[in-house]
Amino acid sequence: MQDASTTIRVWDLPTRLFHWLLVACIIGSVVTSQIGGNAMVWHFRFGFSIATLLLFRLVWGVVGGRWSRFSSFLYAPGTVVRYFRGQGRPEHGVGHNPLGAASVFAMLVFLIAQVSSGVISDDEIAAVGPFALYVSNATVSLATTYHKTYGKFALIALIVLHLLAIAYYYFAKRNNLVKPMIDGDKSVA
Repeated sequence: MQDASTTIRVWDLPTRLFHWLLVACIIGSVVTSQIGGNAMVWHFRFGFSIATLLLFRLVWGVVGGRWSRFSSFLYAPGTVVRYFRGQGRPEHGVGHNPLGAASVFAMLVFLIAQVSSGVISDDEIAAVGPFALYVSNATVSLATTYHKTYGKFALIALIVLHLLAIAYYYFAKRNNLVKPMIDGDKSVA
């Protein structure tokens, strides 16, 4: 008996462009933050690009295509726990599964926090966030500490988990999650 699979357009072009532009901007912002100096001009540009992408994604999460809308992957905590325990349901194979959905929301929250802290940070050398003058020095100090340490490492941890999950699905479950994020189409049984 052959396995019958159907190809479904899961990720629309705006969602795919958002994803890959976000990847490029995050890489760019991390690299330029490590270089420092004049590269901080580009760090700010990447940061503002990330902010723009996040605003787009928040809107697209409400009005976008079926699988891009947040309503298509809002799961109760119990559903996420059951999925993690291996008790997923067939409909979890299209779009974001419960763990993937939790990852998306965590990434969005931490990216918003990172951008928000970045615009009020001050490295006390040459780079000052554009809104740092509008908040207290204590707030600037707190935002700078968060932006350069906790937020940065939390995002790196989320990205590493994201990449490990992709590798796990590819090697252990024989499910290529990258291809649909490139061409938009996913084969489902």
